[in-house]
Amino acid sequence: MLVIVTGMQREARIVGRGGETVISGGDVTGLAGKIERAIAAGARAVVSTGICGGLSSDLTVGSLVIADTIVAEGERIGADARWADELAALLPHATRGTIAGSDTIVAAAADKAALQRATGALAADMESHVAAQVATAHGLPFAALRVVSDAADQSLPPAVANALRPDGTPRLGAVLASVAAHPAQIPALIRTARDSERAFAELLRCLDRVGVAFACPYLG
Repeated sequence: MLVIVTGMQREARIVGRGGETVISGGDVTGLAGKIERAIAAGARAVVSTGICGGLSSDLTVGSLVIADTIVAEGERIGADARWADELAALLPHATRGTIAGSDTIVAAAADKAALQRATGALAADMESHVAAQVATAHGLPFAALRVVSDAADQSLPPAVANALRPDGTPRLGAVLASVAAHPAQIPALIRTARDSERAFAELLRCLDRVGVAFACPYLG
């Protein structure tokens, strides 16, 4: 069995047909426990997938990132090299490198730049570091495949900070309240939604290429 770790229900609907899907809902505090329970059901591999924030100026919205390494709080965990090679062979336009893990959204362009300088990472997300830590603790192969939804020079609007419920579905009331309090963010929010659509479409195209098992070489 494959454990598929995402942040949102929408991501899970796209990618979750090939294994046990674990959704963080934008809150990583309980994510490790969710992954542990999925592993206890008989998992043989763990993949983190979905959208991410770009840190490298070389990446644009829709760019694919295959992790060679995950870095968080000074800890570096290598992704499974054989699995990463399989993904790269099927996705030759993807970029391989480091993904940075963060327990909170890296929203401001200045914060993205600082994280990139500190880690050398191409992109950042909120799930890959937790998934990598748990998979490694259990001796399971780990991979991460992410699609950039906001470029390095883009700052996300304030409404994004609390946009998800714990089950990974949109928190529409919180978004509307944020817009009412800060209406000047509306153009940025529209751009963010448009760019996310591009990233979700690319994620779906990726799945068509790698299959629902994410080209994992350990699942038979």
